[in-house]
Amino acid sequence: MSARRILELSGRDTEPFLQGLITNDIARLNDGLVYAALLTPQGKYIADFFLLRHGDGVLLDVAEMLADDLKKRLILYKLRADVAISDSDLSVQRGTGTSPAGAVADPRHPALGWRRYSTDPQADDGSDWDAIRVAHCIPETGIELTPDTFILEMGFDALNGVDFRKGCYVGQEVTARMRHKTELRKGLRRVRIEGVAPVGTAITVADRSVGTLLTQSGDHAIAYLRFDRAADGMKADGATLWLD
Repeated sequence: MSARRILELSGRDTEPFLQGLITNDIARLNDGLVYAALLTPQGKYIADFFLLRHGDGVLLDVAEMLADDLKKRLILYKLRADVAISDSDLSVQRGTGTSPAGAVADPRHPALGWRRYSTDPQADDGSDWDAIRVAHCIPETGIELTPDTFILEMGFDALNGVDFRKGCYVGQEVTARMRHKTELRKGLRRVRIEGVAPVGTAITVADRSVGTLLTQSGDHAIAYLRFDRAADGMKADGATLWLD
């Protein structure tokens, strides 16, 4: 599991503050862990994270590589709101087996098991996370989820990461338009693969760009594709890909 950092938000305005920023409905905290993202005003990805009520505040579980920038952005957005943002001394533990006391279900997909927040060191139970993600076409921070991607092309709606009935949030107009007024022409697809190639390798058909090869596990992979150009026999360096 890549390094994670846990931030803690507290103060009487915490939940209204988050509600006006994130892609999901903060009311879902009543049901447990919430998966969401922060977008640019143009609807492009900045960071994805998990939220969980903790005492009088809310924990925010984010990839370490994004934590500093996300914290700065949240501080800029809060203006005079009664919200304090600090680093927590908690860490995340993760697994797919029997969940321990205090664990909460990963809201993205049942195959992703549980997450637990405690003072124990960050850890997981050794599950093959890449295999699970490839099997269910689940994007990962820093691999599939990168700056300037659109979350609906990354399948965020299927991961319970966006709510189309809540009020406005940053990037909401573009996201809603993509949902209701256009048909997605690009996005993630699970493909069969023979051979290997580095993450980020261009995918081509007859020297024409089709997309990008991403996470690989065994004879399958996640690819970002232009749907109108994708076809069996695609090439990614020395690897050959077929639509699954």
